[in-house]
Amino acid sequence: MMFVRDPCGIVCIAVTYIAVFYADYVVVRWIILHTMQESLWGAFHAVTFNTVILLLTLAHLKAVCSDPGVVPLPQTRMDFSDIHTGSSGGDESDERDDWTVCTRCETYRPPRAHHCRICKRCIRRMDHHCPWINNCVGERNQKYFLQFLVYVGALSLYAICLVLMSWMFDCPNCSNDITIKQTRILHCVILVLESVLFGMFVIAILVYQFQAIFDDETAIDKIQGNRSHTKRKSAFKLLAQVCGKSHPLLWLLPCQRTPKYFYRKEDPLLDHQV
Repeated sequence: MMFVRDPCGIVCIAVTYIAVFYADYVVVRWIILHTMQESLWGAFHAVTFNTVILLLTLAHLKAVCSDPGVVPLPQTRMDFSDIHTGSSGGDESDERDDWTVCTRCETYRPPRAHHCRICKRCIRRMDHHCPWINNCVGERNQKYFLQFLVYVGALSLYAICLVLMSWMFDCPNCSNDITIKQTRILHCVILVLESVLFGMFVIAILVYQFQAIFDDETAIDKIQGNRSHTKRKSAFKLLAQVCGKSHPLLWLLPCQRTPKYFYRKEDPLLDHQV
């Protein structure tokens, strides 16, 4: 487990949970208990909505606390003079062609690993540092980040649908007190605005993430213009690299194990570091 002590990230985490639990409060208190108290649909929506919140919370905590793919630091000072030599023979030299040296971490790092100035470490297959999870999105936690985005989007859409349903259908048992009606309207308007803003935001990020996965590129790769030279893989195999080899129906469960390192078979330069 790891937790980055970044003030901006901590504030964003707090805002995330305030928004989620406020949505839960409005849905349960001002929609379900107010308009569906005598219907089985009320119990169904209460259980379903809170189940989505539970999955969202688990995925978010996994994304926050999981190791995103930190490149291990060497136990002793390393000699990087060999990378400046002009030797071109041997398998070891070929193996090091795509490896780089991080002058801040003072270690070798595998291809597509980048240094994060906030985490202060090199991250394997780093996509970006996300303040909403107060962590980097990298090789080992991108799956949980995608799950978090999916559940936020689903929760936003669900909340909007419940608000619309509560106003479209008659509610003979609803209170006629003007103060209660105004309070309910205010909470519902705030919930809809919150859901629209968060929903549009996460859907845009989710589309960008899937596009990057199918292109086999991270955000940093695109910025730096580093195209993948590996053989083109199918969309399913590219998703499986991120989500694991389990059944696709299980990819949305945040309790599944993270995929193993992509570069595990190519880590001879790190063998002496761990």
